[in-house]
Amino acid sequence: MPRPLRVEYENAFYHVMNRGRGRAMIFHSDKYYLAFLETLSEVHIRFKCIIHGYCLMGNHYHLLIETPDANLSRIMRHINGVYTQRYNRLKKTDGSLFRGRFKAILVDKDEYIMQLSRYIHRNPIDMKKPIVEKLSRYPWSSYRAYINKAKTPSWLYREFTYGILAHKNKYKAYERFVSHGNDKEIENTYSRNYLPSILGTKAFKEMVFNKLLSDKSTEQKSKIINQKISMPTIVEVIATDYGIDAQKILLKKLGRQSNFEARKIAIYLCQELTGEYLRVIAIYFNLSHIGSVSYNSSKIRRKRKDDKKFAKRLDEIIVKVTKQAF
Repeated sequence: MPRPLRVEYENAFYHVMNRGRGRAMIFHSDKYYLAFLETLSEVHIRFKCIIHGYCLMGNHYHLLIETPDANLSRIMRHINGVYTQRYNRLKKTDGSLFRGRFKAILVDKDEYIMQLSRYIHRNPIDMKKPIVEKLSRYPWSSYRAYINKAKTPSWLYREFTYGILAHKNKYKAYERFVSHGNDKEIENTYSRNYLPSILGTKAFKEMVFNKLLSDKSTEQKSKIINQKISMPTIVEVIATDYGIDAQKILLKKLGRQSNFEARKIAIYLCQELTGEYLRVIAIYFNLSHIGSVSYNSSKIRRKRKDDKKFAKRLDEIIVKVTKQAF
């Protein structure tokens, strides 16, 4: 599956995560945690990023970051690169530390910042084997600062979250909010095998699709908005658009069926948008060989390039598929 494209713009909010290669430990003792926190201090100053929360967890970390200068990739390159150097010096080793690219979820700040702040801070106790009995005893997250039980780093910004709480006693209000536990939507989102690229309302996703990704192809925009569109969703949308039964798209028949445009588009979009293996797509469409999937997709790409009317129709279908998956 191709690497997901980043959505970067001024004042965007992200939940950023990364873990050690092979789930190996990236923090072994206090000096490792402190080295990572020093790195956060540096990116705050150097790249003007705003850090709203963090939780460092043995073999992985969570950050809640705002980027006034639309520079998330530069920020994370510094964090992962510089911390890897510091880790190697402390451990007297060399080589890569993290499993690869960091995972960043673009966040609808008006709807999800509070839930994400709580999710990040609850990590030490929301495990199969909790690290601590009480969150207030875990030293390597920003939670203690949020409830006024630890000194607040100069680079940690809490006021945005407190402002949403809108409570006179902000420390107690936040502690009470976190103690209630994560809501079902957040739990369901983070329990999936494929995490979304965007966490937001339908209106927020439409805004990103229509305004922030204008330089991307419709296929690219769809993959950014919905990383895991299902094959049944694609087939159902195309069947409705063409006014036919979905089973007609899935069944392979000889003769005129070989030129069936709806079926060809469905196969193409399943390859472009779902991230499924070719063999899975071939089985789903009752094809005898994976080469048939690639051959079909190449014909659709060529027709898109040569036929403007068809390209417009294809874009309209992709938009419908994307909105259906919101």
